[in-house]
Amino acid sequence: MRRADGRRPDGVDDATVEAVGVLTEALETTERARGHLFSFHQLTGSADAKAQDAARLLREAGHGDLADRLEAHLVGRNVVHGRWTFQLVEEYDDDYYRCFRDWERTVREELLGGVRHVYESEMKERNTTPGAPGHELNP
Repeated sequence: MRRADGRRPDGVDDATVEAVGVLTEALETTERARGHLFSFHQLTGSADAKAQDAARLLREAGHGDLADRLEAHLVGRNVVHGRWTFQLVEEYDDDYYRCFRDWERTVREELLGGVRHVYESEMKERNTTPGAPGHELNP
């Protein structure tokens, strides 16, 4: 069924629109996870820099042996075996995120002619009040 806004390609049924919409929503969730991964990366790097600063301050306070041990065992430590956080980000991007993004695009192109957010567009059309301020369908 083709909607008034023209976003749904001719001949595409509701079940297909819903399936693609759910896959797009899943991609959006991976986008959020990726953002959290970047936060993890930056927060961990900041914590490591602060631990290094603490070692310097311990050294300046006369606790050189403790500062040396702190630097040797914590500062610059891998967060998982053999990896710093930038490597986790790169592997997530290369091995999971890129594949997910490519599959969402492939499914959308094959089933909806590449049109994005058909499900959401139709939800907007269903959930707005015609003629009400702030409920316009188009800018």
